[in-house]
Amino acid sequence: MRLAIKTASYGTVHIGVATGVAYALTGDLAIALGIGLLEPVVQTVVYAVHERLWERTHRPGGFARMSVS
Repeated sequence: MRLAIKTASYGTVHIGVATGVAYALTGDLAIALGIGLLEPVVQTVVYAVHERLWERTHRPGGFARMSVS
């Protein structure tokens, strides 16, 4: 549940930032909204997958153990 709330929060902020940056670069609200909605949705899914993989690799019994030399 914590991961879902964290991911939703991150996605909401990301949409606002992406839309703002896209608008600043294009000056076109329609294009900015398109970019601002599409890119963060994709990035949010990637983030959630990354978090799950990170948790698996950094706990006892994870599928990969990483060591720092």
